Amino acid sequence: MMLIGHQIAYRNVASKYYHCKSEDLQLAFEDFTAILERYQYHPTGDMFFALMSDPTEDEMIVEIFLPIQESVFRSIEGEQIYFQSYYAIKPMIMTRIKDHFIQQAQDKYWELFSFIHQHKFKQRTPIFIEYKQTRNNQSYIEMGVGIHPER
Repeated sequence: MMLIGHQIAYRNVASKYYHCKSEDLQLAFEDFTAILERYQYHPTGDMFFALMSDPTEDEMIVEIFLPIQESVFRSIEGEQIYFQSYYAIKPMIMTRIKDHFIQQAQDKYWELFSFIHQHKFKQRTPIFIEYKQTRNNQSYIEMGVGIHPER
């Protein structure tokens, strides 16, 4: 199922680009979190990322985002970390993955592009992937892409 009209919106977002293999994505998340914590920034929300490259390539390019408590960000020597006081993508088409994350992520990725093509939307962002949890601590993933509002 695809949801049209979804959005991502966060305040005070730090981000960093990583080049990594898909199996090393968790290490990139951990590295980014460790850098921010080392410089005393405090995460306030769920981490999410944008897939900037074709997922079938050997190495992925991702931009990892993390909302933080601080509204002022000072540069960190030796690190290229970006900061935006407000980050929003809308409108989006979004789909949800509830289980079998690795296999479903690949299937849903191609379903998003098929949906865009079938409905004659124009893609305007890379794919965004947000890891979330229900109140019962069940994990799920929201995968979405920004589109132009007009067809």
